[in-house]
Amino acid sequence: MDLVLRPGRADDAVDCGRICYEAFSGIAREHGFPSDIPDAGASTGMFEMALNHPGFYSVVAELDGRVVGSNLLDERSAVVGVGPITVDPAVQNGGIGRRLMHDVMRRADERGVPGIRLLQSGYHCRSFALYSGLGFAFRETMACLQGPPIGGTVPGYAVRPATDADLAACNEVCRTVHGVDRGGELADALKAGTARVSEHDGRITGYATDLSFFAHAVGESTEDIKALIAAAPAFGGPGILVPARDSALLQWCLRNGLKVTELMSLMTIGLYNEPAGAYLPSILY
Repeated sequence: MDLVLRPGRADDAVDCGRICYEAFSGIAREHGFPSDIPDAGASTGMFEMALNHPGFYSVVAELDGRVVGSNLLDERSAVVGVGPITVDPAVQNGGIGRRLMHDVMRRADERGVPGIRLLQSGYHCRSFALYSGLGFAFRETMACLQGPPIGGTVPGYAVRPATDADLAACNEVCRTVHGVDRGGELADALKAGTARVSEHDGRITGYATDLSFFAHAVGESTEDIKALIAAAPAFGGPGILVPARDSALLQWCLRNGLKVTELMSLMTIGLYNEPAGAYLPSILY
């Protein structure tokens, strides 16, 4: 059988969404975890967005003319994020996932990006081995947290909706913490109306594109992130991703009613700075 890799198209969304749901649900069920994706409709909607967005690179795998897998590369910011990478359960463990990873890594290399990042489910040992074998380094463990909104405030920190005028200040916070900004993602969140900022002593000291699985947050201090979490009306998707090493933040979340649903690994190639502040990654990084 002939495997062909080609660019993704808008009309691939249904096939890619179905395979994504079946692949993630199957692996989660195998390990006794809830699926990160609730149904095929949710994953199809995600692919509809990405396949029509100029900031995403996509690759689709076809086996004898049938779509059997895909991979995405989020190129909206200087450091790129991989995923989701999915392969039809009927043809898994045959090297298709490796081919899809090589393709996005080639794309990143051709563009000269400084770094690539991804998150993988801690219970999925095969994907951890794949990424490690491809040169990704483990950086830290993330705890996925979900629960009812906290509905509180943090003394000295005010949270409000972000505006276009806040973009430069937010990017500066991100550069202070990570060494690079994520302005492309933030610009999309501003258009969607989901971005929020935290202010302390009269200036912006943190922001969140949303409080959800596919969103990220950055703050000069843990108090910024606490304030953003406390103000969130809900936690979208499977929940928010909290660095497990940030004991103060993690324990505060647990005391406020959030529960750990799974652990994930942040992995990187290329540029990586130890964060000089507090943050929540998205599922992409």
